[in-house]
Amino acid sequence: MWLVAGLGNPGSKYARNRHNIGFMVVDELVSKHGLAAFSVPSYFGQCEVTSGLVTTERGREKIVVVKPMGFMNLSGFAVARVAGFHKIDVENILVVHDELDLDFGIVRLKSGGGHGGHNGLRSIHEQLGGGAFARLRMGIGRDPNTKPGAKDAAGWVLSDFPKAQEAAVSAVIRAGCEDIETVCAKGIKDAMNQHNARSNLAAT
Repeated sequence: MWLVAGLGNPGSKYARNRHNIGFMVVDELVSKHGLAAFSVPSYFGQCEVTSGLVTTERGREKIVVVKPMGFMNLSGFAVARVAGFHKIDVENILVVHDELDLDFGIVRLKSGGGHGGHNGLRSIHEQLGGGAFARLRMGIGRDPNTKPGAKDAAGWVLSDFPKAQEAAVSAVIRAGCEDIETVCAKGIKDAMNQHNARSNLAAT
């Protein structure tokens, strides 16, 4: 069984932000597979949770889906509590997050690693005691109007995807769902081999 955590910030004003692509992917996954609506169990802290079966190329697989709702830099608390409750090993946690270091339209799976300055990943890394969890990296690129090497990307990640990118956003969300399904069926390594050669979806 896999725990899939989509990262974002709670509240309608953040809903279409680049930083919330993790929420968008897991929302689509839940809708696609007809899972129960997210609930807010008090014993998990600030998060929304659902679970159920997803249909994959190898049959139906049980997953737990969580959206931490305590803002990005507190994401790890909810992920750790849900994983502990369901007795899910760190290696069976997949975190879906925005990635500045990938161009918009690029979707890549990764097995383990550091946090790369991403506050959500940093929090999860701290609460799980390491970075052995898998990642689904949803490329958002960097602000083309910012000088190379600039570290403050808050304005970029907390701004909405432009309307001109709506079709491409839908395409990368669908690709993210496909990646999650393959991870659940085959594991992170095989899913990486199957999907990481995918071309830039914003360029098609």
